Amino acid sequence: MATERSSTLKGAGWQARGLSHREEVAAGESWAAIGVESEVARLRRVLLTRPGPGLAYAEPPSDWLMAERPDIEAMVAEAEAIAAAYARNGVVVEWIEPGASAPPNLVFARDLFFMTPEGAVVSRMAARQRAGEERFAAAALARLGVPILATPTGHATLEGADVLWARADLVLVGLGNRTNEAGLRVVGRVLADQGVRCVGVPLRSGVQHLLGTLNFLDRDLAVLHDADPALRGLLADEGVRTLEFADTREVTRGRALNFVTLAPREVLMPADCPVTRGRLEAEGVRCEEVALPNYLRAEGALGCLTGILQRAG
Repeated sequence: MATERSSTLKGAGWQARGLSHREEVAAGESWAAIGVESEVARLRRVLLTRPGPGLAYAEPPSDWLMAERPDIEAMVAEAEAIAAAYARNGVVVEWIEPGASAPPNLVFARDLFFMTPEGAVVSRMAARQRAGEERFAAAALARLGVPILATPTGHATLEGADVLWARADLVLVGLGNRTNEAGLRVVGRVLADQGVRCVGVPLRSGVQHLLGTLNFLDRDLAVLHDADPALRGLLADEGVRTLEFADTREVTRGRALNFVTLAPREVLMPADCPVTRGRLEAEGVRCEEVALPNYLRAEGALGCLTGILQRAG
């Protein structure tokens, strides 16, 4: 006589997992309902790092890839002001809370991961000074319920600020000082599983990240600075009109183009960049400013410090 199969062997009581991984993420079932497939859709949730004791380093600032030594208390106040600006715009702010062992550049959370509709690809930083920051990001993502889809290994390097969504089916990856071909292949494999094409674009030697040369204002409008001709041509082929910016003090020292797009033609940008703001407003862009002099001393601005967790859509 046949014995009734137990529930662990798909007998009575067994329930099949019916949804795909992407459906589970979208529904907030098993995983957080967090994901990104655009640089301009309405921003919903971000990850920031609270400036911590690691910024009180004894070495020269250049040893930590910084121009000047930040004032930690002032930087904490700037971080709170940035979080308040996001909150005013309906954006939920999550925090990485660093301990004493956290390295100084952990404040630049955008570099540490790249978000897809199905979860995150955690970076592998190119600079020795930033090695190990990835685990702080991975811990924060895990705490929030974000699936971690991949992390580069071997000699691959990949930084989140080198990876931008051009369309929901096309991602651009900057190849230069921070991300190499092996890193491109890692993110390319993840995106291929999601039906997304991944294209590597060369960066000029003086460009730190793709985000430093390209930032999107809308699906069909972007800003460019010191762009390689191949990138310019690719954007034109995709129907993206570009606003070219020269090497002015606002752009190079004030990091005027290192903004975060809150929604189509709405940005949060660094303060004290009136010429850049005027040009953006002439294109119908709503600009909100926030002062961040200590992040500028550390060689970054809003785009660098803001990890993008969720956009609408």
